[in-house]
Amino acid sequence: MSPPKPYLSYYDIRLDTEDIKALKHDWLTDSAIAFWEEWLEREILPKFPQARIVLLRPVVSHLLMQTTDLKNDASALPDFRKVTHIFLPISDSRDRWNADSGSHWSLLLVSVIDRVAFHYDSLGGSNFTAARRGVERLSWVLGVPLRFHQLEDTPQQENSKDCGVFVCILMRHLLLKRLLNANSNEKVSMSMAGKMVDSRGGRKEMLKIVESLRKEGERRRSASPFAGSSNDPPRID
Repeated sequence: MSPPKPYLSYYDIRLDTEDIKALKHDWLTDSAIAFWEEWLEREILPKFPQARIVLLRPVVSHLLMQTTDLKNDASALPDFRKVTHIFLPISDSRDRWNADSGSHWSLLLVSVIDRVAFHYDSLGGSNFTAARRGVERLSWVLGVPLRFHQLEDTPQQENSKDCGVFVCILMRHLLLKRLLNANSNEKVSMSMAGKMVDSRGGRKEMLKIVESLRKEGERRRSASPFAGSSNDPPRID
């Protein structure tokens, strides 16, 4: 079996052909979810310069969950002192050395200013224990108590593979509809009651974004007198 080939380099994220295959019809890799977070940070968050929101990458969430030396490893985490909200993709992986070893993704949205953590799990309570652990550890890092709230009205997936897509879709919805575009004078509901998730459409949209960026990377490479090796993937940075 041949190793996966590099497909796209997007700032700090590199996607390979296995990530693309997963985006099409499988359990999303940590790189695929990290790409989505990077894209949100590059394309959406700059339009709201007042926002103080952090999207933790899956590998960083995994470190938070699995480290046996949280005191020292906390230095690898972002500076949360001025942050209002933190998004964390949560995996049920128990392998300290492999963030991609789990079988289910869910989403934590932590409101630092309200000291509450909202958990969105598209497979019932499958990641309840993992999410609670993440909240306990993040609470220690932040130095404040956090209340844990399981959102029972989270939209539910209809198969065993769409959890990562649900995480990505719900992340953008919460970011745009509940946090960035909210009226500062009104109380924002974190409920997902009535929210429909089109996982197939979500996959298609993410793939369309990847292909568009790849095409732009190829255009830039062909126009540059300093083009890299033909083995390097198209790059956006």
